[in-house]
Amino acid sequence: MDLGDLTIAVEKFLRDNSLNVVNGLHNMPIFDIPLLGVAQANDPLFERLRADDAVGRLHKLPQDWLVGAKSVLSYFLPFSLEVRKANRPAGLPAIEWLYGRIEGESVNDALRNFLVQLFSEAGYTAVAPCLDERFSVVAGKSNWSERHVAFVAGLGTFSLNRSLITRRGSAGRIGSVVVDAEMTPTPRYYASLDENCSKCGVCVPRCPSQAISEGGKDNTVCGQYIEQMKVLYKPRYGCGKCQTAVPCEAGIPRK
Repeated sequence: MDLGDLTIAVEKFLRDNSLNVVNGLHNMPIFDIPLLGVAQANDPLFERLRADDAVGRLHKLPQDWLVGAKSVLSYFLPFSLEVRKANRPAGLPAIEWLYGRIEGESVNDALRNFLVQLFSEAGYTAVAPCLDERFSVVAGKSNWSERHVAFVAGLGTFSLNRSLITRRGSAGRIGSVVVDAEMTPTPRYYASLDENCSKCGVCVPRCPSQAISEGGKDNTVCGQYIEQMKVLYKPRYGCGKCQTAVPCEAGIPRK
């Protein structure tokens, strides 16, 4: 399978799918042009993710999801300018961002299923781990971290606030599928976990819950704030202030 052809297919999917437009918000598009990357299923970094100082021992390998797995296709879906711009002011999350977070994840799930079907029609078997019945989250850690998988697939590196900074920025959603097709891996253009982060610290005061400091992010504090947003905005929730109005919102910041 050719990554260029897959990119074209995903772009068309997002352009044509009605789920990627919020009718109640002036036909607001949720996602812009995607960014795709590929990792070999036997990449040593997948085993590294199982270390206690990474995701943890619960994290599954590609072969755990699919026997005979050869490749992992990862993608980043950048939020549209409308979603990002609405969330730039300080304070509570914008309604546009909440739709991007919740309805946007419905788009992401639909894309996962689309890719699985696309590989099936080409004669391959694919699995979307986050849609699989074996997928789980324990104590805030999942057994398949889309952000870390994207790092392995050459899409980007982590920021001070633990978002993934890609060439299209950090404001967006991430997904992946594991497939038994042999695909050319995407070269990792970075050497360290946080190479794309300029350490500017702009995201620190942007955080309403003060969960971010120069030392990193307190996921517990962030999670408690998100729970408050669930009560306030039910059935939607989110925040995203650390991903908007920052240098890494829509690209890799200059250092």
